Amino acid sequence: MSGGVDSSLTAALLKEQGYDVSGIYMKNWTRDIPGFVCPWKEDYKDAKAVAVSLGIPFAVFDFETDYRQAVVDYMLDSYRHGLTPNPDIMCNQEIKFKLFFSTALSNGADLIATGHYARTADGKLFKGVDKDKDQSYFLYRVNSDSLKRTLFPLGNLTKAEVRKLAADKGLATADKPDSQGICFVGEVGIKQFLVNELGEQQPGQIIDQHGQVIGEHDGAIFYTIGQRHGLKVGGGLPYYVTGKDMDKNIVYVTSDLNDKKLWSRRVYLTDIWWINNPADDEQTYQVKTRYRADAVNCRFKDNCLYLDDEVRAVSPGQSAVIYAQDLVLGGGIIRYGE
Repeated sequence: MSGGVDSSLTAALLKEQGYDVSGIYMKNWTRDIPGFVCPWKEDYKDAKAVAVSLGIPFAVFDFETDYRQAVVDYMLDSYRHGLTPNPDIMCNQEIKFKLFFSTALSNGADLIATGHYARTADGKLFKGVDKDKDQSYFLYRVNSDSLKRTLFPLGNLTKAEVRKLAADKGLATADKPDSQGICFVGEVGIKQFLVNELGEQQPGQIIDQHGQVIGEHDGAIFYTIGQRHGLKVGGGLPYYVTGKDMDKNIVYVTSDLNDKKLWSRRVYLTDIWWINNPADDEQTYQVKTRYRADAVNCRFKDNCLYLDDEVRAVSPGQSAVIYAQDLVLGGGIIRYGE
């Protein structure tokens, strides 16, 4: 129980269905950042209040050291190498559905449950019915054994239905805003977080598609492929990031939205992960190259996605998640697109 409405309603629904429910708060991050107070104490208080109102046991699992090593250090190392990682995916893989899962079972649990908007059956993962809130993208690296002992009570609900049910049941978190920002850290901006953890970065050149130096950036690690805002380049034209040279500390941009460096028909992956069976290279699937991206038809062969349509701003370090309609097959970390 994270202290939000989703996990609160999850506990309430499971109790109504006759499960013997215990609420667990994962203490993963408690450090404040200059100008930003970590919300963990408030979240813990809200989670405990809901557990008390439901009459269920409540406990805390302290995973702060593990979270730092498995999620934060991974994220920072990725940024150092010019990548754009997804800490939510790593948190699900290493903390929620590995460490929390094993700890819960070792403490006597038969199953775990979370407030994710996704569905599972027979060790398979499916999209949630709410297309706007579906979180299956973030869960593609969860293994089948964990899914067999996981419940997603919200998978067949929309966010609006969750809010209404929580209010009808008098849950204290019914109107609590959804958390934003970095998983468990809170609503601090990624740039502020990186500066706090890695320090100020060396400025460097911004070079356009004609090879001209048009400005100066404040650290190449802060920029991602396709980024438009935050470049602080004058001249009236919008510029988009097309690449980075971390060794030379250069950020490359273009003012041409049709620039071939912005678009990809092939996406090469590493760290491939299949939940059940690997993709068949004779079949057509759908892929999302970022959470909010539209799904594109594709084929997968030799660690490469061959897309039916070009996609913009394929970012190394992000995940490409492969679907067979609503079924999540798996995916991998993007190396590069072309």
